[in-house]
Amino acid sequence: MDIETQEKILLHLSKDRIMAKVIAQTDYMPYVKPMQTHLFTDLVGSIISQQLSVKVADTIYKRFLELFESRKPEPQQILDLEEQTLQKVGLSKQKVKYVKNLAEFAIQRHAELAQIEQYQDEEIIELLTQIKGVGRWTVEMILIFSLQRPDVFPIDDLGIYQSMIELYEVGEPNVKEKRKQLHEIAKVWQPYRTWACRYLWAWRDKKGKAKD
Repeated sequence: MDIETQEKILLHLSKDRIMAKVIAQTDYMPYVKPMQTHLFTDLVGSIISQQLSVKVADTIYKRFLELFESRKPEPQQILDLEEQTLQKVGLSKQKVKYVKNLAEFAIQRHAELAQIEQYQDEEIIELLTQIKGVGRWTVEMILIFSLQRPDVFPIDDLGIYQSMIELYEVGEPNVKEKRKQLHEIAKVWQPYRTWACRYLWAWRDKKGKAKD
């Protein structure tokens, strides 16, 4: 991403005065890594990370990849593994089932997955959430970190949800109405909601470190 694009994103997000303060309080700068994604293993990683801290999830994911010489397992290789082998590296019984569900889906729907970069965000969500164990949040993480889509708003991410409630002082007790308010707030960030969320994560991470 060039400097001009970075400045364009910052200028747009800073129209929201609260987001402008968040940006000022973090050292984060919008950037895009070269695409080196392996969608299947990234999806496995997203499943592993469900309801786990980043540190624990990274440890388990590393152990999982070490089961394979290439560090990029193919779906059939996972199907061939005993469930106990996957459990030994840290996957719960439920996540073992989810990972194997994913492997079966990847084989059956190979043609669609091979073309996934051509799909719109909601089309990708609709496709991948057909896999048992893969919910909207899991796919949104793939959209953000693997496919690098610029306008994703993962409202079900606890860090994003709690940060917005705190920063924007959303006191609405009704969960449905609260979510509606958060969506309205995020509309201002379009078409760069991904970057706004990255700033919220960076802000929350910095705040957490300050408490340590």
